[in-house]
Amino acid sequence: MYTTREASAIVRAGGIVLASILLFAGLSTVVLLFHAEGGAGGALFDAYLFGVARFTLLQASLSTVLSVALAIPVARALARRRHFPGRNWIVRLSALPLGLPALVATLGIIEVWGRRGIVNQALATLGLDNPVSVYGLAGILIAHVFFNLPLAARLLMAGLERIPPEYWLTSANLGMGSGAAFRLIEWPVMRGLLPGIAGLVFMLCATSFTIVLTLGGGPAATTIEVAIYQALRFDFDPPRAVILSVLQIALTGTLLYFMRLLGTPAEEAPTAGRAIRRFDGKRGRLSDGLVILAFTLFTAAPLLAVVAAGFASDLPRLAFDPLLHRALATSLAIALASATLCLAVAMPAIAIAPLAAADRAPAPLRYLAGTLQATSSLILLVPPVVVATGWFLMLRTFGEVGRFAPYVVVVINALMALPFVIRVLEPAYRTHIARTGRLAVSLGVTGLHRLRWIDLPALKRPLLTAFAFAMALSLGDLGAVAIFGADGVVTLPWLLFSRMGSYRTADAAGIALLLGILCLLLTLPSTASGKNARDDA
Repeated sequence: MYTTREASAIVRAGGIVLASILLFAGLSTVVLLFHAEGGAGGALFDAYLFGVARFTLLQASLSTVLSVALAIPVARALARRRHFPGRNWIVRLSALPLGLPALVATLGIIEVWGRRGIVNQALATLGLDNPVSVYGLAGILIAHVFFNLPLAARLLMAGLERIPPEYWLTSANLGMGSGAAFRLIEWPVMRGLLPGIAGLVFMLCATSFTIVLTLGGGPAATTIEVAIYQALRFDFDPPRAVILSVLQIALTGTLLYFMRLLGTPAEEAPTAGRAIRRFDGKRGRLSDGLVILAFTLFTAAPLLAVVAAGFASDLPRLAFDPLLHRALATSLAIALASATLCLAVAMPAIAIAPLAAADRAPAPLRYLAGTLQATSSLILLVPPVVVATGWFLMLRTFGEVGRFAPYVVVVINALMALPFVIRVLEPAYRTHIARTGRLAVSLGVTGLHRLRWIDLPALKRPLLTAFAFAMALSLGDLGAVAIFGADGVVTLPWLLFSRMGSYRTADAAGIALLLGILCLLLTLPSTASGKNARDDA
């Protein structure tokens, strides 16, 4: 598959990538431990830290239960009603929150559920005196369900779409009703998927930063990552930030460990590959229609609110705002640099896997490949806020926080996107190498010629998809920038957050519209589906 020279270059590149990632994260960790000396004492078990950890687990647990429980009827309804007009668009709509920055969606949720939002105005017309409060635990739950309900529904629906068509034909021949079909056919599939989906949603909610920072509403609704930010930016208490960082690493490490134990891969039953035709849809049309309508309204309302509020703002004045120009230029520069760096780091990690999978691969090579794969997901264990905290404390020692902060943010955003980029590129690269590797070597097409004439044309689409997705993640990120935001790094998310904090909601709406359009343009090609419902799932 590779020549000896190519294999040596890949191994060297993999070693450089591994050393660089470990050095970047290791320096941050060393600085955190250094600042922890002599300042934390027994603070790990004080009432504040206990309360923050308890609220982190509470909101993540409630968000997971709500998201997954509501996803079950949505997935069933969409899987059962396969041919109604607009179904494909509803499935595609469920992908939009995945590519929308959390801050933009949060602004839309405030427009819908806030004190002057659509929901509270409707409740006021009914004479209800206690409007829904979007700040605090309730608002955090609404926002987390908005993001994670579509994700859970898509994953469950994809599992239901993989049920062999012969099962539905057999159920019809046996005269099974909707309840029996759910109990004997759908539920066994869902039961195998739910633990993994629930673990993923719980992980996303436990490490949520932007949503809690915006909708938390006070100390009573603070998660660990938000507490780290507050300890540095408001209290400037590095020892407290370090202890919180260690607590966050312990929490995420425990979550990742249990996620590996959750769920079992569903067994693929044999099938003749017929088109899916379900016979259990004659009843329940009204209930399925109401479920799909409620899901569509819940998902679409914040998005439409962002668009409406954005166009209602003073867009011409914003268009000539120098600070907006600076934030846009900074965001695009950081996004381009981080996406480029992310691909440069991802390719050696992907290319080394076929070498290590060979039958006669030496043990050090396999160890290097395994370590590199594990290290590429390091950001899942050490969240961006924690890494940024270590580098903030280090740069502050040299008095150069503002000067070097953009470069640190670029690297953190690249590492943040790395696990997702690898998941996009690795299957395509593995298939490409299996099909063309031996032939290219036998023809003597190697090195740059192979890259130009064989690899790039075949991998152009997944590379562009991964690059666009990495850019979108960087454009919408607030976590790392929030630590450095007051020191000269002004991005679109930071500018949007500051305008929201100063109650300049009209400006915030216009900035949110711009940021949302940029991110959706980047992510739509990867989230939009093919021509049929199976692809949509």
